[in-house]
Parts: sequence; C-alpha cells; structure tokens
Amino acid sequence: MMDLNALRQFVVVARLEHLSRAADELHVAQPSLSRTIARLESELGTPLFERSGRLRLNEAGRLFRDHVERSLGELEAGRRAVAEAAGEGLGTVRLASETFLTLTGPLAAYKRAHPRAEIELHWSPAEDMARRLRAQDVDLCVASQPISAEGLESRRLFDEAVGVGVPLDHPLAGRACVTVDELAGHPIVTARKGHWQRRLLDRLFSARDLTPKIVCEVDESSAIASLISAGLGLGLVPAFARRTSTRAPGTWIAVDSAECRRTVTLYWSAGSHLSAAARLMRTMITDWDWTTGETPQED
Repeated sequence: MMDLNALRQFVVVARLEHLSRAADELHVAQPSLSRTIARLESELGTPLFERSGRLRLNEAGRLFRDHVERSLGELEAGRRAVAEAAGEGLGTVRLASETFLTLTGPLAAYKRAHPRAEIELHWSPAEDMARRLRAQDVDLCVASQPISAEGLESRRLFDEAVGVGVPLDHPLAGRACVTVDELAGHPIVTARKGHWQRRLLDRLFSARDLTPKIVCEVDESSAIASLISAGLGLGLVPAFARRTSTRAPGTWIAVDSAECRRTVTLYWSAGSHLSAAARLMRTMITDWDWTTGETPQED
C-alpha cells in the first residue's frame, strides 16, 4: 500500500517540478525526497518524471498526479466533514483570489452575518486555482480570467470595462478615451506575469505587434494605483476599482478596445463537500449586488 506521506510529497514535487525547492517547502532532505519518488515509481512500475535536463512530469506522472490530488482532496474533505459534524459552529471557508480588493464588501457583510464562521484567505494565481480546487486545498476561488478545467462549477459575478489610470499631470490626463497604440512608449506599471492585468496588457499589445514599456512589476494589484498616483507610469485599472478605491490613480480613461475588459467569476469543485461556512460564503458572493456594492436584501 502506498504511503500517504509519500503521496503528499509527490504532489509538491509534481507542482514545482524541482526537487530542491520541493524539499525546502516540505522541510525534508533532498536525498530522502528523491528516494521517496523513486519508491513510488518502482511501485507503479513506470517513471513519473522526465529527467533529461530539468525535472518534468511525463504523461504517466500527470495522470497519477490528477488522481492523487483528487484522492487527497477527498480525504481532507472527509476529515473536515467529520470535524464539522462533531463540533459546533459553521466550520471554515477557504477562499482564494488573485486580489481581495474586489471582495472586501461581501467579506465584511459575511463576517457581520456569520461571526462564528472561520475565514481563510489565500492569494492564488489563476493557473493554480483548478489544481487547488481539485485537491480541495481551497473551497472557492474568484478569478478575473477564465479557468479551463474539468470538474469545476462556476458563476459569473460581473463583467466590466478596464481603463487606464494616469497621473493627474500626465499628457493624457485630459482625455476621455485613448487607443492601445497611444499607450505605446509610455512607462507602464503592471502586475507580474500570470496576473490578469498583465495577461490583458500583453494580449492587447501583442495583437497590435507592440511591446509595452514596463517600468515596474508588482505582486499585488492594489499597489498599481498607488504607483500610478506617485507618477511612476500609467496602468490598467478596472472600473470597479475606480468606483470603490479611496486611492484613485489620478484619473481614469476609457480604452478604445472591446477587448479591454475583465470578467470576474466564482469557481468551486463540482461534487465536493462544502462546509456550511463555505456554502454561506458562496451564497453571499453570488447574491451580492456588484453594481451598488450593498448587502443583498432578504425577503
């Protein structure tokens, strides 16, 4: 029978595709981790990784990883279900998002309505969300870009225009609308690769054979508005942030492109056991009035 700890270690190696980084994350010695992976491959009768140069999952490894993640997720769901049944309260909800600025309204309303519920917030890039949901590492994910994976259910929350924020003294500040071509050559503040703002920026520029002049990359999109206000450059800012942020990035200008939009979607794993806290959070987010930013009214 396969060792449960060995399976957990395999999932980390499969995610990172790097033995030394996986060993650091797991707090184990790299030789020990290598032996664990070798034993798994021996039990399965086939290699799970390509070892020519950089360590990479092969087809068998990807197949095995998907099954292991689902199995470990079911075990964790079972543990949580028993803990919920044996204890009191609503349990815990684990929510992942690319940014939590969008979610401050429903999160505050949820905490007021359900003070006994425990909330865990996890920052996550969109490309990791399907894996985390499948492994039941988190219960719910909110993404500003599509997630394509089997076994997920979703609810679109809202769709909105994305404009460009510029400092008040910028030459474009008086404009009502700009084209993507007009943004070329201007210093741009954006998020790192993987974030929705960066993917949108790259997509808009590459469609016109342009290269953005990026002067600053950040990990948290909330910093973009502050850096724009400080005069470092201009950057993509969603209409939602324009309406709700107290740190408006100078002035907001519409972009003359039908592609310059984002769609915010809530995802969860189909058929997974959600705690009472997670089910209530899902209801709060899906029922939230994203236009007015007000708590849903009960009948």
